[in-house]
Amino acid sequence: MKALPPDERPRERLLRHGPAVLGDAELLAVLLGQGTFGQSALDLARTLLQDGWAALLQRSRTELMKVRGLGPAKVAVLLAALEIGRRLRVDSHGRTIGGPHDVLPWVEDMQWLSQEEFRVLYLNTKHRVLTVETVFRGGLDSVEVFPREVFRRAVAHSAAAVIVAHNHPSGDPKPSPQDRALTDRLEQAGTILGIPVLDHIIVGHGRHISLRNHQVTELR
Repeated sequence: MKALPPDERPRERLLRHGPAVLGDAELLAVLLGQGTFGQSALDLARTLLQDGWAALLQRSRTELMKVRGLGPAKVAVLLAALEIGRRLRVDSHGRTIGGPHDVLPWVEDMQWLSQEEFRVLYLNTKHRVLTVETVFRGGLDSVEVFPREVFRRAVAHSAAAVIVAHNHPSGDPKPSPQDRALTDRLEQAGTILGIPVLDHIIVGHGRHISLRNHQVTELR
């Protein structure tokens, strides 16, 4: 970016005018710091964002490491920044779960995943989120879930209740018979252990469905 006049460099513009004046690629370039031989940080940022933020969120650490100009340090900064953004969004919506809409900040990123994942929100007695874990990862159209592992972790976290979620990479969140059967098994196990399953959320592209009340919620 040294080829740019000082007043047009992203970092200098940010310090002079504030972050709001920068475009997406400029903000990302500030995070990346430096480019590589023949490629500025701004060029690299434009390459990473050529398909938008949503596509960037889908890329794994392994995929990012293969991008020319991204070494371990830059990948670490990028993943940390994306996670900070996700956590800020969660905090801005609060951490108490009162219904399916309150689950959205914790699961909306799942709509961009290319494989099925099973995520669990562990809650205390006041339905505040203690922690969230991706417990199982699967393939393009299925993920194997073992209730004993879900509740082993619930006991370890001293959780009073759980909410479970998984995604459909096909984009259609309509529950399958297998999804409903899994929900029944989890609810039965939760009843025995005294750790109720408050809801099972299925995430598709642009919306998610609550199996508890059949409510469909749009995702941003």
